[in-house]
Amino acid sequence: MGSIVKSGSAPISGVLAPGERLRDQGLRSGLVYAATPASDFICGTLQLAAGINLHVFTTGRGTPYGLAEVPVIKVATRSELARRWHDLTDVNAGRIADGTASTEEVGWELFGLMLEVASGRRKTWAEHWKLHNALVLFNPAPVT
Repeated sequence: MGSIVKSGSAPISGVLAPGERLRDQGLRSGLVYAATPASDFICGTLQLAAGINLHVFTTGRGTPYGLAEVPVIKVATRSELARRWHDLTDVNAGRIADGTASTEEVGWELFGLMLEVASGRRKTWAEHWKLHNALVLFNPAPVT
């Protein structure tokens, strides 16, 4: 449920099973939610199976996460984390909570970065450092 809370305010118009690809792309408006476990590594693997080509990954704890198959834009939810991991964080969304940037400003910054990365004009920090986690379909430990 935490992932749904972070998804914004668009109406949820569909739900995909783990690894299921989106069909009828032009026929729906609103958010199509990919129901995957919240574990970073499992979620990313299943989103790859569903056909993503760019991963925007929010983190409050600083999970060292990246995928070789698609660029991963790391968004820090806390400015302290972004300062500590300045060479792993692509966007500091903690500025919203700090009051130093508006949601709209950070949103446009993220949108611009998404366009730059998707076009190949810019690399993410995970790509720069070749931070690539293994693909994981299940976690033998408890999933959070």
